[in-house]
Amino acid sequence: MDKRERSALYRTRLIEAMERRGLSKSALARQCGVDRSTIAQILSEDDGRLPNAHLAAECAMALSVSSDWLLGLSDRSETTADLLESSFRVTEADQTFADIQIEEWHREAAGYKIRYVPSTIPEILKTDTVLEYEYTQFLDKTPAQAVTAMRARENWLMRPGSDYEICCSIQQIRDLATGEGYWNELPAQARMEQLEMMAERCEKLYPSLRLYFWDPKRVYSAPVTIFGPLLAVVYIGQHYLVFREKRQVEALTRHFDQLVRDCGVDARSAADAITRLLSEFALNRSAPDNVT
Repeated sequence: MDKRERSALYRTRLIEAMERRGLSKSALARQCGVDRSTIAQILSEDDGRLPNAHLAAECAMALSVSSDWLLGLSDRSETTADLLESSFRVTEADQTFADIQIEEWHREAAGYKIRYVPSTIPEILKTDTVLEYEYTQFLDKTPAQAVTAMRARENWLMRPGSDYEICCSIQQIRDLATGEGYWNELPAQARMEQLEMMAERCEKLYPSLRLYFWDPKRVYSAPVTIFGPLLAVVYIGQHYLVFREKRQVEALTRHFDQLVRDCGVDARSAADAITRLLSEFALNRSAPDNVT
């Protein structure tokens, strides 16, 4: 871009920002500490003049836009501070799976594909018994409230055009079948019912719901939810890391898509994989249960 082209773009964007802020030439000149004639010269189509660095910065500050945008070096008019505020945020989490904030993000992303990596197994595929098992440890939401909230969320899966893609750790499913790790206090019957429900839902809801299993020995992922192209949320326990900048959301989307490609079990085979675990579970039922 030569000087004349950049001058024309600067003039166009300066006028746009002035109109947006409702500032006249005189008002902008006062805020920048210059004469009105100086602003008039910059806005003159015949002049082709660019302001010096100091005045360019003063104009950007007065109009709450970035100097880079005025000069045509960026397509985003927000200041750096505003960009950081809008593109990345740390939001406090309720430390419950039925978090009201998650409900709001789902409503915001209505009509878009949801990509989801859960911390254990997908909440929307959990039985009431499993939800009650988990929520007995939370003080801010009763098991009954958790069940009600999660059943309401299941309605998303039933809506026309629903598109939900989930990548779950196969180790979590194996631990659920055997009653190890996170699931070691959940009775065997409850674990079997949970696996049966997951297999049934995967088969019934495919392809609007697609469940994949990734092997943590091969790849890794933190719990993350990607709400279409709008935002991506990484769960770290007491807080969410919320990303809204396009490139950040695209990076996490690529991470999820690579996770899908690396999955040992694809969505078409998910129900069969769970059924096989159920068969193994049934063969081992004669052994003493590890729950007292």
